Amino acid sequence: MLTLFDNADSGNAYKVRLLLALLDIPYRRIEVDSVHGETRTPGFLQRNPNGKVPALELEDGSYLWESNALLWYLAADSSFLPEGRRDTAEVLQWMFFEQYSHEPYVAVLRAWARHGPISEEQRRQIPAREKEGYRALGVMEAHLDQRSFMVAGQPTIADLSLYAYTHVAHQGGFDLADYPAIRGWLDRIATLPRHVAMDAV
Repeated sequence: MLTLFDNADSGNAYKVRLLLALLDIPYRRIEVDSVHGETRTPGFLQRNPNGKVPALELEDGSYLWESNALLWYLAADSSFLPEGRRDTAEVLQWMFFEQYSHEPYVAVLRAWARHGPISEEQRRQIPAREKEGYRALGVMEAHLDQRSFMVAGQPTIADLSLYAYTHVAHQGGFDLADYPAIRGWLDRIATLPRHVAMDAV
């Protein structure tokens, strides 16, 4: 059985937990207190030398880490990873976008708000991070304006990658009132069969 080293408040870990639920894959879950340094212990670093959740122990005892890589691994041979050169490239395109243009702003401001206190240096960064976060949301809004899902007209791991932190963006101070396409997309993901909420652990 797979073992997921998880943190209930981590959007990156939630991505993996959500896909496991959607695919109805059984697994064992181990909570890791990443906020208070448990991911930096020697024991955890043997599982993920980068010292972050999630990490996934496979049936053979080996480990994989990096949330989007775990999504790719788990989605193989499922509808969440579409076939075709163009579609698979677009899935990767949006997963790279999530890590480099979305997560550093939307997720980081959420983490600061939830796990403060916010330092003066962080406070100075907030306006720039808000600007970039809204820019990323604007890219998504324009893309979803005429689409139900990010790629191939169906839910894929590109959607799950972006859903994890977008659906809790308000916890970092982002207002989605002016993003109707994103709000509709969030609703569609939330009503997928076997969807689980982030706090359902």
